[in-house]
Amino acid sequence: MKQLNPTKGKLLISDSSILLDVVFSRSVLLLAEHNAKGSVGFILNKPLNLSLQDIIPDAHTNFRIYNGGPVEQDNLYFIHTVPSLIPNSIEIKDGIFWGGDYEVLFELLKENKIAQKDIRFFLGYTGWEENQLQEEITEKAWTCIENQFSSHLLEKTPSKLWKELMIELGDEHIIWANAPEDPVMN
Repeated sequence: MKQLNPTKGKLLISDSSILLDVVFSRSVLLLAEHNAKGSVGFILNKPLNLSLQDIIPDAHTNFRIYNGGPVEQDNLYFIHTVPSLIPNSIEIKDGIFWGGDYEVLFELLKENKIAQKDIRFFLGYTGWEENQLQEEITEKAWTCIENQFSSHLLEKTPSKLWKELMIELGDEHIIWANAPEDPVMN
């Protein structure tokens, strides 16, 4: 796969050079925003040991919460594929939406009208200042690719996503995809 310039809706795959980084090791992020002022993304494959009901008891659902990134981890964010159900959603790209009306969302959750495959919740997000993300890509901390899964992205198995994408990148990435998570355990 060819390294692309970052734009809204693309995926970022953490490179093997940041394997020992606690937050970003083996991460896949969705870029929710990218402009001249900076970038915002959510880590797609780092589930926390929390459910939505742990944070908001009235939600009446055990949907998993993910670590979206190190910024504002006391705030809850969500992306989804059901804008027809959740008003005021902002399209990221290709049928994936960010946010929307929380009150409507929680009513839909109480009524079991949203499936887990349609939504993902995050504590925090990942943010970059102007030019910071491009510098990290140039330093090979990230590989930026198209979201080949489009609106089916949330249906991918989070624990397999990084490895699957590393294998698709090919070459030296395959070695890292098959390496143990903790290199000391090799």
